[in-house]
Amino acid sequence: MSRRDFFKASGLVAAGAVGGPALLGGLKKAQASPVAAPAWDSKFSACDICFNKCGLIARVENGVIRKLDPNPKFLKSRGMLCARGNAGLDQVYDPDRLKHPLLRKGARGEGKWQRIPWDEAIDMAAQKMEEVRKQYTPCGHLFSAGTDLHSQFVGRFAEVYGSFNVTSHESLCLVSGNRAFLDTYGEVPFPDVLNSKYIIMAGANRFEALVTPDSIDLMTAIREHGCKLVTLDPRYTKTAALSDEWYPIRPGSDMAFMLALAHVIIGEKLYDPQWIEEKTYGLEQLAEHVKQYTPGFAAEECGIPAEDITRMARELAAAAPAAMIYPGRRTSDYEDSTQIRRSFAIVNGLLGNWDRPGGLLAARQVGLKGVSFDAPWYDENQEDRIEAHKVPMMFEHEGSFLVTRDSVLAEDPYPIKGWFVYKTNPMGTAPNRKKTIEMMNKMDFVTVVDIAMSDTAWFADLVLPSQSYLERTDPCAGLQGSVACACVVKRDPIIKSLYESRSLFDIMKDIAGKMDLGEYFDFTIEEFRKKQTREIPEALEVMDRDGVYYNPSKVYGIYDGRIYKTLSKKVELYNQRYEQMGLDPMPVYTPPTKVPKNQFRLVLGRDAAVTQTSTINNKLLHELNPTNTLWLNPEAAQSLGIADGDLVEVSSSVGRQELKAEVTDRIRKDTVYMLSGYNTLSTMQTLSHGNGASINELLDDDYDVITGNASMHTTFVTVTRKVA
Repeated sequence: MSRRDFFKASGLVAAGAVGGPALLGGLKKAQASPVAAPAWDSKFSACDICFNKCGLIARVENGVIRKLDPNPKFLKSRGMLCARGNAGLDQVYDPDRLKHPLLRKGARGEGKWQRIPWDEAIDMAAQKMEEVRKQYTPCGHLFSAGTDLHSQFVGRFAEVYGSFNVTSHESLCLVSGNRAFLDTYGEVPFPDVLNSKYIIMAGANRFEALVTPDSIDLMTAIREHGCKLVTLDPRYTKTAALSDEWYPIRPGSDMAFMLALAHVIIGEKLYDPQWIEEKTYGLEQLAEHVKQYTPGFAAEECGIPAEDITRMARELAAAAPAAMIYPGRRTSDYEDSTQIRRSFAIVNGLLGNWDRPGGLLAARQVGLKGVSFDAPWYDENQEDRIEAHKVPMMFEHEGSFLVTRDSVLAEDPYPIKGWFVYKTNPMGTAPNRKKTIEMMNKMDFVTVVDIAMSDTAWFADLVLPSQSYLERTDPCAGLQGSVACACVVKRDPIIKSLYESRSLFDIMKDIAGKMDLGEYFDFTIEEFRKKQTREIPEALEVMDRDGVYYNPSKVYGIYDGRIYKTLSKKVELYNQRYEQMGLDPMPVYTPPTKVPKNQFRLVLGRDAAVTQTSTINNKLLHELNPTNTLWLNPEAAQSLGIADGDLVEVSSSVGRQELKAEVTDRIRKDTVYMLSGYNTLSTMQTLSHGNGASINELLDDDYDVITGNASMHTTFVTVTRKVA
């Protein structure tokens, strides 16, 4: 069945054709009739293998999940489920899964564990947290959580415990891009790729690093709607292969390219003067600023011919407002990542594509309300976070893991001796793995709640087994995406919990009860969901019926009559707040450090079957990616005497690893690449332990100077052939 036939069968064909109101019309048709029930039991849920949370239907037979299918009424994923989503089945039944609470008995990382009962584990976690709070103040304890519907309860617990020190996984990969667009538009946009006529995608790789609905809509846009796609990437990715044009841009030169586009658009007056006058602030300053950034200048910096840069600027402007510089998610690049992404946002501002079809869309209302609480005050506490004021524009709710780690190691300005980690694996995701080990060794006690024995859990003191997303009751969550995808989802148990696993909420509630904080968790998830949906009381019943709830709202024109949440109340091409803070109010291009002789720049990238470190040990996905390799250009390989399949040693300033070379012309000769997540230290990850190379052992720990976002493309490595 073709994709179009599928949508036709689902009553959603209008979505692919026109989007917007037509898609909402298709939604009403789809919700009018229930999904036909097959012979086995069928239950709705939302995937949790990556952050997309795509809708699914679990097929259950005799208490065992046999299959996961897409939910055709879930528009955010266009009624589809990717390989990772299908492989969620193996997460539940993984033989390496954590089964019981475990207490470390040997040295950190030695792998000696003692099984203990839950009541002893809860008592110990509470006791150790109390000891840290008394000796080092509440801020002496750090809390870290990944992307999960229960993660909010980690933040809730940290707040009532009294700690300001909370970090998220997003501080490694996302926050500089969010900062840039937030500071330009007043909020973080959602790209309407389905209705776009011209897209420039710099660095992002949507046909491998999947984001719903963008990855699906992009295919529809270029194959069915005639959208032109231009990809800038040092690698010839699958996205590049399906693009109209691909340029192997010099890593770190994206800003020069974007400012050259602005130079042409402003110089040739290719913008909508009414939009610029009414909706933007700072065109005159920007026009003066970009005079120096000619297409010729950019060509020298990024390796893209000047005539192509000029042509692309004209084509982009001609297609506007249904045109865009794709915002992307891969922001963990360089020390000026916020300003690089600001240049993306500024070109979009010149295109006048905000809140318009084929451009960048504002968030829609989904109807959820937060559940507030008043946390206690601790007079003896520290004044601020441990990394406060070390970068100027860090997100408080995300923190900066790298700046926090440096501060913990230096005990600057105070010591942190306790760490609670839920569903995130900084040992496997943060640059410079040795430094994370040093950080863990500084702790008096580390508690990890996870479904698997990750490397972070492997170095912890107490490891508590978490339920999988198919075994637990979750709060409601509001999801956003492009056209008509604002929705609400929840999760209910598909099967009974296996082994002794428990939900994070139950663990937090039990620990809080032991510390006289029980009043802050005096509710059930069901009660919590009712409070969340108090203004949309029909939502819970609709989710039971369809697996998803849509609160219809405008798709375009949301900002009609509204002001932007910036100082000028407009789209800020020139950022006044930055100027007040002593930051460059417009992006100033600094050439990336040249690759040293006989070295290469190491770059990251994603794969459709890999979600950071959490899927490398998945048996089903392992068949697609049994190991990682080092992409090496043939010319570079020949100069080093390396053949395809040779074992090579890769070394950087912080570590060294070994893996096989993949000699390919799909990468620049000054650049190398490998997938992340492999060569885990934990022997309880049997498919990934000792398999391939750990990129985190090699990456330098630089960070964006504005947000503290990790800068993962600043590492230079040497590559040598290993002699048998």
